[in-house]
Amino acid sequence: MPWYAIYTRPRHEKQVYEDLKNRNIEAFLPIYKVRRRWSDRYKIIEEPLFKNYLFVNVEYERRYHDTLRPYGAVAFVTFDGKPAQIPEPEIEAIRRLVTSELPYNPHPYLKIGRRVRVRSGPLEDCEGILIRKKGLTRLVLSIHLLQQSVSAEVDADSVEPA
Repeated sequence: MPWYAIYTRPRHEKQVYEDLKNRNIEAFLPIYKVRRRWSDRYKIIEEPLFKNYLFVNVEYERRYHDTLRPYGAVAFVTFDGKPAQIPEPEIEAIRRLVTSELPYNPHPYLKIGRRVRVRSGPLEDCEGILIRKKGLTRLVLSIHLLQQSVSAEVDADSVEPA
């Protein structure tokens, strides 16, 4: 079955994700931890890696209505009027990143830069765009359809041109 992206209402990603799981719909909501400050303290909280989006692995024609039934689910992401499928390797790359020990954080989508493939480590065989940020080598994994990306620090010796 193909993967699709669902657009959600702001701050409803986790609620929609839980509702889809309860309906036996395979969903994937990548999250990251961020330190936020309140007036009296700091706290580490989990936030969606891609704000207002989550991914579902469904048969579109059969499960369309069930998938959009949870409160907060707005629509499938479409391209030319058809639901756009997310390639499995992009979903797998994001899964591997969020389950690895590498530090990562959301990153603006980049149109320019060189595509590279990671040769070794937890992200082996993943492709992305290599950038430099404050002297560190960063690999940016991009979900082209959503025009959003996530970056992770990698060893410069572990990447090669794609």
